Amino acid sequence: MTCKGCSVTVRYSPEEVEALVKEQLLFEEDLVDESIYQQRIAICQTCPHLQYETTCGFCGCFIAFRARLANKRCPDPSGMRWNRVR
Repeated sequence: MTCKGCSVTVRYSPEEVEALVKEQLLFEEDLVDESIYQQRIAICQTCPHLQYETTCGFCGCFIAFRARLANKRCPDPSGMRWNRVR
């Protein structure tokens, strides 16, 4: 996936984000189930550091991608926002 910081724009439509995330997830094996994913996304959507409605302000990942990965945690340095997700 191309670094958003190096592209012409950092704003992507929901369809563009979905296509980019879907493509990248083909290379991943350890994914969370739909319930955990939805809980993580809900937390991210209320985070004051969410940018462009798609991007984590701490790590620069699309939240739709990072929230799918079982080995990832919320990158917020002040605390793990996803800790209560099970």
